[in-house]
Amino acid sequence: MNKVILMGRLTRDPDIRYSQGENSVAVARFTLAVDRRFRRDNEQNADFISCVAFGRNAEFFEKYTKQGTKVVIEGNIRTGSYTNRDGQKVYTTDVAVDSVEFAESKASASSSANQEAPAYTAPAKPVPAPSEAASEGFMNIADGLEDEGLPFN
Repeated sequence: MNKVILMGRLTRDPDIRYSQGENSVAVARFTLAVDRRFRRDNEQNADFISCVAFGRNAEFFEKYTKQGTKVVIEGNIRTGSYTNRDGQKVYTTDVAVDSVEFAESKASASSSANQEAPAYTAPAKPVPAPSEAASEGFMNIADGLEDEGLPFN
């Protein structure tokens, strides 16, 4: 079985090209920066994975993504080779995208692009009461409240 699932950010805007011929097909090439789970000293903490999308998936990348967009892709590994201008054989490995989804909302993507995530600080005591309705129709629940009485207990 050859199946890959990756979550990461585009390192640059995708390179979109169209095949030649009567039924041209969109082809998107991009690199995905995928964080590693564990990090050793003096080692990079991300892998940079070459990806390629075709057809509707490529059109999706052209229309809705840019450098820094966080996506989840599902696909398969494809290997290949070609001979370069110097006559040397070059081997390639790409992830061919079968499906793509956004991994964060547009609002959080723009806010994370404009500022770094704040460091976590413990809530001050005493715990404030829950606020009125917050943005997007959700109500903020103060930290430290017991879970009793919540509908999903």
